[in-house]
Amino acid sequence: MSKQVAVIGGGASGFFTAIQIKESRPDFTVTIYEKTTKLLSKVKVSGGGRCNVTHACYVPRDLVKNYPRGEKELRSVFSKFQPGDTIDWFAQNGVELKTEEDGRMFPTTDSSQTIIDCFTRKADKLGIQVKTKAELVSYSKEDKFLLKFKDFEDTVDLLVLGTGGGNKASYYDLVNDHEINDPLPSLFTFNIPEEKLHDLKGLSVPHAEVKIEGSKLKEFGPLLITHWGMSGPAIIKLSAFGAEYLAELDYNYSILVNWIGLGQDQCKEDLIDIKNSGSKSKVYNDLPGELPGRIRKYLVERAGIHEKSWADISKKDMNKLTQEITNGRFEVKGRTTFKEEFVICGGVDRKEVDFKTMESKQVEDLYFVGELLDVDGITGGFNFQNAWSTAFVAAQSITNG
Repeated sequence: MSKQVAVIGGGASGFFTAIQIKESRPDFTVTIYEKTTKLLSKVKVSGGGRCNVTHACYVPRDLVKNYPRGEKELRSVFSKFQPGDTIDWFAQNGVELKTEEDGRMFPTTDSSQTIIDCFTRKADKLGIQVKTKAELVSYSKEDKFLLKFKDFEDTVDLLVLGTGGGNKASYYDLVNDHEINDPLPSLFTFNIPEEKLHDLKGLSVPHAEVKIEGSKLKEFGPLLITHWGMSGPAIIKLSAFGAEYLAELDYNYSILVNWIGLGQDQCKEDLIDIKNSGSKSKVYNDLPGELPGRIRKYLVERAGIHEKSWADISKKDMNKLTQEITNGRFEVKGRTTFKEEFVICGGVDRKEVDFKTMESKQVEDLYFVGELLDVDGITGGFNFQNAWSTAFVAAQSITNG
């Protein structure tokens, strides 16, 4: 039996849901409603305008580890549609993807417009209606859904909400019949008010470990020094997994930085070996790990050794230097948004949704997809993969129902 489906939100998850439904059931009437005049706006700016479509991680149990919120729920979702399926779908629709060294995947054109054109052409070919300037104000359900927009009303059989995440609680007023977790920033960099650190802006190390003092939160990876503090994959990932905890601290806390990723004992042993080798150079000229010269000098100064040579440093100096290299303490005072990223944690509580179908447990025939849910991934294509996968599962449930 033919049905009318309303998809609210003209973004990644909305378009992919609508396309999946219409591909499976050409007899369904599918309409995308977008409150603005711009379609797929987040796709347009993501990845610096290249669109980080997904990530080359093909095992669901590994893939879910990249989601600070939603790891458990997404296992069943990714068992039905994972990055390999994403790659195949885009290839079948004329878009080839490439994999970069860090696993991120982009269209070979390096242009997000390729993805936008793919979706809009596909929607047009399938006969999906797209209405802009259509802001949904409220919905109610008896036999069918009554949708009240700002300037008109519609009735449909099935409703899919894919409006994305918002940074204010009021953004979720539309779904106030469901439990909402307050929205919080999920990807951000750390503001550290230390001028000597800022002098090193632009420098990075490849194998840092960063811990939030007083917690179990820690991450490993490249670290970048900026003119306001610290960024890079280790920091960004830590901000995502610590989003709720760091918000509770009002973004004022201390971090412990291991600049070389080696344990204290190993670092100290390496330092002793350098000293015992008879080196006559300044200490900052020869430290373990892959550290740029200016960072080496900075860490030596922080340890209070300054211009000493290896022949002159004492056991106490050695302990201070080991501490500074492997467990340096920095005060964080605030955060800064990470590039164009605007990933939010919070949204519709995961307990409100059946992730085997993406259907609401509160309202029959209502489905949630994408970042409207309290699900978020780290940077690297994981949030788009959540959009594609939840959209696929919702569409599958709708068309098989």
